Amino acid sequence: MELNKPDEPRYSMDDLLRVMQRLRDPEQGCPWDLQQDFSTIVPSTLEEAYELVEAIEHGDFGHVAEELGDLMFQVVFYAQMGAERQLFDFSHIVDTLVDKLVRRHPHVFANGDIEGVVDGAASVADVKQSWEAIKREERAARRQTSALDDIPLALPGLSRAQKVQKRAATVGFDWPDSAGAMAKVAEELAEFSEAQALSADNGEVRHDAVEEELGDLLFSCVNLARHSGIDAEAALRRATAKFERRFNAVERCVTARGDSMENTSLEELDRLWDEVKGTA
Repeated sequence: MELNKPDEPRYSMDDLLRVMQRLRDPEQGCPWDLQQDFSTIVPSTLEEAYELVEAIEHGDFGHVAEELGDLMFQVVFYAQMGAERQLFDFSHIVDTLVDKLVRRHPHVFANGDIEGVVDGAASVADVKQSWEAIKREERAARRQTSALDDIPLALPGLSRAQKVQKRAATVGFDWPDSAGAMAKVAEELAEFSEAQALSADNGEVRHDAVEEELGDLLFSCVNLARHSGIDAEAALRRATAKFERRFNAVERCVTARGDSMENTSLEELDRLWDEVKGTA
């Protein structure tokens, strides 16, 4: 069976850059686009990235190209604003990216040449070791002395925790195996329970103390995920999606018999939950 081929593209990267120039034209451009600056489109950038992730997670590959285009438009938007302020333009972005990719892959590009071929194959372990060494050199060149200096603050909490832990592990600060991480989870869970109990005994909610212990517990769970070879952010997203499917199934069951969630007892909701678990 012959697969359906996509239509022959009508436009090129040059056309996209020209569209962006037109949108930002001071006299004939789009009023909304003209109002934007680097900070105002950051929320859109994050939103587009998550929409791409959602399309991939749902296997909706019919929309992946569209979502990739939306994300690319964000890059082009930043490039145009950079050009307007004579900071950088799209060609500088591409040049910086290619330079970094070639520099960080010496096991592929011999002598820093895009067409240079390296004799022999490198192992994954060798690649990781080389990657971290190169990253350390780059941080030193930027006068960043800590192994954690260039980890973005804007990352989602779970992703940033995992990246911080992974980076700390590259300098030897890590449990030798998952057993230590598992024990730490148990320790933090006990400390969280103790903080809750103390709060109740004192007759006041020590929110800060309880929150701190819960944060430590979450951080230790991320560590356990990392040692188990699991991406904590992806695992939680899948767990949340599973909860949504089952919750929606319970809602449908309740609605089908003419009732509402609010008027249904918790015991009955629990029974329905157990009933739909095998199907949702």
